[in-house]
Amino acid sequence: MDSRTFSATLKIYRGSPRKVRLVADSIRGKKVGEARIILDLLNKRAADPIQKLLKSAVANAKGLAEEESLFVKKIAVDKGPILYRRRFRARGRVMPIRKRTSHVVLELGSKEK
Repeated sequence: MDSRTFSATLKIYRGSPRKVRLVADSIRGKKVGEARIILDLLNKRAADPIQKLLKSAVANAKGLAEEESLFVKKIAVDKGPILYRRRFRARGRVMPIRKRTSHVVLELGSKEK
């Protein structure tokens, strides 16, 4: 049994890792076709970039593995750099705003005999 992996990476996605992980957890371990359907129907902002990342990983496997045999082997969402902004408040005070970003790594595995 031959086991190969194909990967794609999304860096500095402007969405908090906590929210992106909700989308990533829904497709982990699923076949590619099933994962595409889930991402189509999911009502989350991070679903579109992750679907694009999935298409990229499938394109990386083109010619080396059949799409029917591919599944989401690993998807990891890590913290990216934080953009610091500030909001001015009453009495001359300033409150920080942290705009969080994410790094997403997607690995597809193939089960071929």
